[in-house]
Amino acid sequence: MVGLNIATTHIDKDDDLYSVFLSGNGPLVKILQEALARDKVEREREKGNRIRKGTARSEVKAFIQNVHHFRDEGLVDKVKAPVEHVVLFDEAQRAWNLKQTSDFMKRKKGQPDFNQSEPEFLISCMDRHDDWAVVVCLVGGGQEINTGEAGIGEWLESLDRSYPDWKVYVSDQLVDSEYGAGRVVEGLKGKKHVEFKSELHLRTSVRSFRSENVSLFVKQLLDREMRSARETLKKIQGKYPIALTRDFDTARRWLRSRARGSERYGIVVSSQAERLRPYAIHVKAPMNPVNWFLAGKDDVRSSYYLEDVATEFDVQGLELDWACVAWDADFRYVDGEWKHWSFRGNKWQRINKPERQVYQKNAYRVLLTRARQGMVIVVPAGDEGDFTRVPEFYDETYDLLAGVGFEVV
Repeated sequence: MVGLNIATTHIDKDDDLYSVFLSGNGPLVKILQEALARDKVEREREKGNRIRKGTARSEVKAFIQNVHHFRDEGLVDKVKAPVEHVVLFDEAQRAWNLKQTSDFMKRKKGQPDFNQSEPEFLISCMDRHDDWAVVVCLVGGGQEINTGEAGIGEWLESLDRSYPDWKVYVSDQLVDSEYGAGRVVEGLKGKKHVEFKSELHLRTSVRSFRSENVSLFVKQLLDREMRSARETLKKIQGKYPIALTRDFDTARRWLRSRARGSERYGIVVSSQAERLRPYAIHVKAPMNPVNWFLAGKDDVRSSYYLEDVATEFDVQGLELDWACVAWDADFRYVDGEWKHWSFRGNKWQRINKPERQVYQKNAYRVLLTRARQGMVIVVPAGDEGDFTRVPEFYDETYDLLAGVGFEVV
């Protein structure tokens, strides 16, 4: 089954704690809305009540919204406070920086002089309340995967720069390199309106319920801390199996043999993995995330069929029970370092911008942390007859992963 983690929200508009759950992750919002609408219809049916799915979906949409919809409402009347006093921003690190927001406002909203980042504007909307407001930012480390994503640091800088009267409660773990906010956090220390609380940090991942060390292992692997990665892998292999193969059919059989009952499995892949098409892995083929995550085993559009694949943009914030991670030559291990490539036209081109390199590394972080119970990684063997897929593009990556200690199948 797919995991849908959502905080409890107060959905009565007459309640002082009336809340809204926001996310800039389009697929996540659609899947949450559809899953909860279906659940509401089923629960009402069990009570003997009839309710149309459209009606249930409308109710759900009131408290689970795309953050851009909330932002646009704030633009209609720049003085009026939102009806909500409590706002939960899921994946807050994905909010846009100043440049991305300004460019969008100029091109799409006809506001050429807009000079706020998305976090600063969203806080300004809640600041319109005369009495009180609460903003809860849910943050994932190393999850920025798209151009213009500001990271959690921009939320903190916006508060410090423009809203010094707000009380700020921050996890003391944000200094970790994954969050990219160390400098900002250090600058907040000693300020009276800022309080650091260790209990705000979720130390144990609820995604991988079989092991709390999966995220740590992935971080060590991507940071090339190989000795530590090997030690961490030894701790998790018995609880959380990770297999390695060079054959997609073998990977598909591995997934089907592991999953029990309604446990959901599927293939996830980097959006830059352009040269897996010979293996029927086509990242540009359109897929519907709602069908992929929610449809049953008898639906060819579902993840179960292992035909349509999901990229990091489709799966961020969501989970499978079992995953196949397809590894292409866009992220290669070469001479002791990760190298970054993008396929353009008919050849691979180096990615040189540090920002894009971070996004690509984080894409693989997302892919490698989607499975709750275990995963199989496929690094294809390549083809000497295809200059875009020669074995040397893949062999060193495979050797590295094999050397870490994965079960080879």
